[in-house]
Amino acid sequence: MIRKIIKINEEKCNGCGICAEACHEGAIGMAKGKAKLLRDDYCDGLGDCLPACPTGAITFEEREALAYDEAAVKANMAQSANHPPRSGCPGSNAHVIEHSSEPEALPCGCPGTHSKEIKRAQPLPNCDSAPAQTHEAETPSRLSQWPVQIKLVPPSAPYLNGAKLLIAADCTAYAYGNFHDRFIKNHITLIGCPKLDEGDYTEKLTAILSNNDIKSVTVVRMEVPCCAGIANATINALKNCGKMIPWQVVTISTDGRILD
Repeated sequence: MIRKIIKINEEKCNGCGICAEACHEGAIGMAKGKAKLLRDDYCDGLGDCLPACPTGAITFEEREALAYDEAAVKANMAQSANHPPRSGCPGSNAHVIEHSSEPEALPCGCPGTHSKEIKRAQPLPNCDSAPAQTHEAETPSRLSQWPVQIKLVPPSAPYLNGAKLLIAADCTAYAYGNFHDRFIKNHITLIGCPKLDEGDYTEKLTAILSNNDIKSVTVVRMEVPCCAGIANATINALKNCGKMIPWQVVTISTDGRILD
């Protein structure tokens, strides 16, 4: 039958494995450092893997393919749950294609792309038993998740559900001195640079807003004209997701002031 199915461009694929984690049907695996479509009948054609790909290596195509087999997918996922991969990228559940008796290690390229929630210890009480303070008190980080780059955060990351979202141009944290306490605190943080990053953030942000119960969105941008791209992409994503989500845009001057 002719139907819509994913297509993976091996030249663009960097082997990060994020698409394999994002695919709920187990249709994508890793082989020789590249993502592969394991079986046509595992791919439902809905494309959860598209916005997860940081390099844009995954697209749709219409071609002759086996029909999606939900029963086969459920059986495969149940088997995978009982026999998890024995090697691979730390913390990854991505499928690995076996070409021999031992599975090939997942070549993630950068282990730092693995999603995680950061739990921080409570600050020590101000008492005589506390360690001696330095002349300059260290400002604690307010970051609550990793990664933070827009293109690396999977839309299915559990910490996104119920989150207050901060979408920030990466220069803003350097320009505004109290960025962690003023903006990052109690937020899930996504950063990017619309001038230097390839492509547009709209599709990825739409997937994040559509697939999660986002409580609010705060965009922080610089006053420079090129930084409007991150605000425009967020506004377009808010329109595309079909939800009423409170949002605001805050502009930072190049000398570190909040302009609006």
